[in-house]
Amino acid sequence: MAVGGRCTGVLGGVFDPPHVGHVALARAAMNQLELETLLVLVVAGPGHKRATTPAETRLELTRLAFGDVPDAHVELDRHARTVDSLEERKLRDAIFILGADEFANFSQWKQPERVLELARLAVAMRPGVSDEHVREARVQLAAPERILSFDLPAISVSSSEIRERVAQGESIEGLVPAPVADAIARLGLYLDG
Repeated sequence: MAVGGRCTGVLGGVFDPPHVGHVALARAAMNQLELETLLVLVVAGPGHKRATTPAETRLELTRLAFGDVPDAHVELDRHARTVDSLEERKLRDAIFILGADEFANFSQWKQPERVLELARLAVAMRPGVSDEHVREARVQLAAPERILSFDLPAISVSSSEIRERVAQGESIEGLVPAPVADAIARLGLYLDG
């Protein structure tokens, strides 16, 4: 489902820490949607979940994680909500990238209809997430034609699992990009669970 042109993909998150699933999501979106650039936004103060690591540290880790993704730019996002970030940035032809599980709750976001006016959505469909939930979420919106979908292979990893493994002294090899694993060890992150 290529959209072509000069589209900018936007991928936001807490990235505490960033992992191989985040990078795979970015690469799949870049390739399948033929995005020109990718803006990765590290949410400084997320409104929906607690960050265990300071924003500047998560920014450093995220820059390391996406360092070898061509045309990816990582920035700190001072806004807790997507709509506020998109309003400020005024990106032309933006495509906001999210997983199907997140999209299922999209109607609960702050001003979801305005988000759809500011950016199209690209929903990553992966095994294990019901198509029915995505269809239900889509019909609740006034502009369902602004929603694209693309395929993402199943990657079983989460930031909370990585934090737990580090706290228990277990390896995180293969779960995060190597430069991220090195930085986590060097900075002594996530040791206290």
